Amino acid sequence: MLRIHFTPDDMARVKVARGPDFLWEITNSVQTLQRTDGERVFGAWRRWVRPRLPQGRRLLSPLLPPYGYSPDFLTPTSGDRPTLQAAIDTLLGTPRPRLRTELTRLATSTRLPRWTRALAEGDADTLARLGDALHAYQAQVLRPHWRHVRADVEADRARRLQSLMDGGTEGLLAGLGPDTRWCPPVLEVTYPVDQHLYLAGRGLVLQPSFFCWPAPTTLADGNLPPVLVHPIHHTAGWASRSVGPTPVAGRDPLGRLLGRTRAELLRAARVGCTTVEAARMLQVTHPAVSQHMNVLRAAGLITTVRTAGRAFHLATAEGRALLTAEDRGAGNRPGDTTRM
Repeated sequence: MLRIHFTPDDMARVKVARGPDFLWEITNSVQTLQRTDGERVFGAWRRWVRPRLPQGRRLLSPLLPPYGYSPDFLTPTSGDRPTLQAAIDTLLGTPRPRLRTELTRLATSTRLPRWTRALAEGDADTLARLGDALHAYQAQVLRPHWRHVRADVEADRARRLQSLMDGGTEGLLAGLGPDTRWCPPVLEVTYPVDQHLYLAGRGLVLQPSFFCWPAPTTLADGNLPPVLVHPIHHTAGWASRSVGPTPVAGRDPLGRLLGRTRAELLRAARVGCTTVEAARMLQVTHPAVSQHMNVLRAAGLITTVRTAGRAFHLATAEGRALLTAEDRGAGNRPGDTTRM
């Protein structure tokens, strides 16, 4: 059992992550790939992935066994990491003593290959190889599915924020799922080992994760910035649809109606997004996003709320109806989800 101890200050410092975390999704998916449970959710993805695994995966699997301890440095919790490269740069900057301590701990439960000795000493070439392996894994294994990963994680975030608005922080914590129980001032989480996490005024980041399975997880070192990574609901059949052919111009009805960029922005606004998030997702400029959002807003398909200098865009009932019609035309059942 994991027991997370809150103080009154911590109750005011609970945050829900804005979207998927690159390194948590990589590490969780490497572990999930090595397991056999969760067939209904991950079976099709596992069968698609295994023939396509990059060679660099051999560097990742020994560090991320399917059960038990894995090093915290693989999922850094400090610094701004808006891109995979920024996240990997943070990882590669891990101090040598921490590398040695965490890999020594891993070696007590897992037989490690020889090259991990160089990693424990902070060898620059070995660290560079690890960074390359993370890039290759993201590109070949996760990127084809990233649209679904992001959409389902952001949908989960929207549900969490609704719980927060309806029931405050206690409502948010009480609604995290069947593997958690809120017993004020302690959040109890189903966990393979007994662990106590004392927040001590630092607050807690709730990180929804697409590949987290089967129960929430956290960092082993309680002195690191606190985070609780938890499973989400999944769109049914996500794996088969993720790797389907990309709509060709002229065969994407919503794209033909609105234009490809506006159609993608409306899809992003289904669960809500800021201008910055939309620009990053579509790899276009902030002014371009603002211009397209103006058109969608004038058509009554989105609404925009501005707070603290940021614009948050959300699809209106009319916009969601258009997206629902698109889902039906693609043979998807709107709102169809599978619980992990």
